[in-house]
Amino acid sequence: MTTQTREDISSELLTFIRESFLAGDPEGELDADTPLLELGILNSLNTAILVAHLGEDYGVHVPLIDVTATTFKSVRTLSELVHESLSRK
Repeated sequence: MTTQTREDISSELLTFIRESFLAGDPEGELDADTPLLELGILNSLNTAILVAHLGEDYGVHVPLIDVTATTFKSVRTLSELVHESLSRK
């Protein structure tokens, strides 16, 4: 069972995405509901980097079947995936 809340996970993922893909997000435009795919923040390479990050930092394996536009829609949907995966451990 995880001690991390969805908000904790969301906050960390926002920081990771800002630093890794948005040069720190100087305009402060990224939030938990920003459409990551729609705005081109996640492309195939960035998605692979993010999947690796989820594995390394959270120990969450994202099966290929779960790498979908629905799952990777926003930081909120990703936080849900991570939280649910950690809750099953």
